[in-house]
Amino acid sequence: MSEKNKSILITGGAGFIGSHVVRLFVNKYPEYQIYNLDALTYAGNLENIKDLESQKNYHFIKADIKEGDVMHELFLEHRFDAVIHLAAESHVDRSITNPNDFIETNVLGTANLLNAFRAAHENSFEGKLFYHVSTDEVYGSLGKTGLFTETTSYDPQSPYASSKAASDHIVRAYGNTYGLPFVISNCSNNYGANQFPEKLIPLFINNIKKSMPLPVYGDGNYTRDWLFVEDHATAIDTIFHEGTLGETYNIGGFNEWTNLNLIKLLCQLMDQKLGRDKGSSEQLITYVKDRAGHDRRYAIDADKINRNLGWKPSVTFEEGLEKTLDWYLANENWLDNVTSGAYQTYYKKMYS
Repeated sequence: MSEKNKSILITGGAGFIGSHVVRLFVNKYPEYQIYNLDALTYAGNLENIKDLESQKNYHFIKADIKEGDVMHELFLEHRFDAVIHLAAESHVDRSITNPNDFIETNVLGTANLLNAFRAAHENSFEGKLFYHVSTDEVYGSLGKTGLFTETTSYDPQSPYASSKAASDHIVRAYGNTYGLPFVISNCSNNYGANQFPEKLIPLFINNIKKSMPLPVYGDGNYTRDWLFVEDHATAIDTIFHEGTLGETYNIGGFNEWTNLNLIKLLCQLMDQKLGRDKGSSEQLITYVKDRAGHDRRYAIDADKINRNLGWKPSVTFEEGLEKTLDWYLANENWLDNVTSGAYQTYYKKMYS
């Protein structure tokens, strides 16, 4: 998708991954009009993208994808040429506690967007694109060997993963049934700046800084593939412009770590940066009851996007982690604000 003067709707653009995607597109493509749609729930924070507010090609829309009528009105008003759909409930623990929130946002919300997109372009899909951003968790759990490929059968194990799997299937069904032009990407665990501290890396950075317990599920030997969020954003950019319609692309960082080894590395690096005695933060590790339905291992085979589109990660895990730690330590006010809920006042101040 390379035509100039596109209007692009990015959903969830005030969230963690979405804010990095919005920033990349606004700054890299001044000829595009970028519309950031976000409901500003607990994980959506306009402080993540306040540097973009003065940009002429950037527009913010506060709305919820669960509201189908609102989506229809927005699409009929703006006739968005493309959608990059990142808005989602994404924390597994929360999905176990309240699965309906995930079904309503991730499944029904995606259907609302597809219906609005289809209605707005019922005469022709020429030059249009619906890009659905998903997760590797739809594939289920791996044993000690093997990798998830784009043809791996779906086997979601949590309410979150199931809701994302359902949304993937719905997008493909609209492509098959209505000819709606789409691409899908499934990514591994992201890390980097602006991530809400319910996720492992920012949670443990915050807890180490405050000398709080570091809760480790089960034996800690759950394995994940880690992807630097800025690399994820460039992969989305690459797929958006060069991907083949109807295709799926797996995006991974080629960085498998067990939770326990990652936590120990975080402790080591934080001790160095905070000037603490070596090994002092490791003493904060506390083993807690395992999470229900905890998948043992995820690992992405990102060979297709590398082979077909030329994308690969730009940083090693160690380089990305250093950047991430430095950002959180330099932005303690941001971390304090989101953990206290004070970030919610930013929207009220700016847009009420």
